[in-house]
Amino acid sequence: MSGPRHPRHFGLIPAAGIGARLGAGIPKQYMPLAGKPMLAHVLDTFAATAAITHTFVVVSADDGYIGDLVAAAPHWQGRITILFHGGADRHASVLNGLNAVRAQVDDDDWMLVHDAARPGLTSALIEHLIQALRDDAVGGLLALPVVDTLKRGDQSGRVAQTVERTALWAAQTPQMFRYGLLLQALMQATALTDEAGAIEMQGLQPRLVEGSPRNFKVTLPHDVALAEMFLRS
Repeated sequence: MSGPRHPRHFGLIPAAGIGARLGAGIPKQYMPLAGKPMLAHVLDTFAATAAITHTFVVVSADDGYIGDLVAAAPHWQGRITILFHGGADRHASVLNGLNAVRAQVDDDDWMLVHDAARPGLTSALIEHLIQALRDDAVGGLLALPVVDTLKRGDQSGRVAQTVERTALWAAQTPQMFRYGLLLQALMQATALTDEAGAIEMQGLQPRLVEGSPRNFKVTLPHDVALAEMFLRS
């Protein structure tokens, strides 16, 4: 007689963007960092994390880079699947990816959605998130408490007010929620910047799990040197 089924953990990496703000000339996720493309750092981490059953990467239908990336990483075989279902924005790409894996994932399995532009993620951070949320009824995300003084600006570029930073957190990824709940939330949500926002629109409160400064998002040119410092350390 078999025991109770344990929910599995799947990675989902939306990687269909073009990274216009970085001005790299190629999609940001393929920009070289510390010896290999940014996306390769992310996929190496997910592929090497034993707690992750499988990882899905959502790229645009006309992506001309992913084939060479996969060919150069035979150790991803059986651990990474490419989905050519990228949408116009992150929301659409994640939703398309969830729909594409419907036959392979159960409603109570966990999905860990991670930014392709956060190459500083480690297996230890993934495992920390999984352990923290193992018995959570909602799910949650890695995040960092805000330590800087925050100012709200006006239309003329002057300080309108100082924002109280107590209880403020800067969201990171992965953001980890049950497949069925996340699919339902994203189908009903609009105007999102992350998956936790969709869960909040369902009237739920995702749990904040402290992450790491190294897991920042590479967005602007000056972020590149900092990311390389972390990756080479």
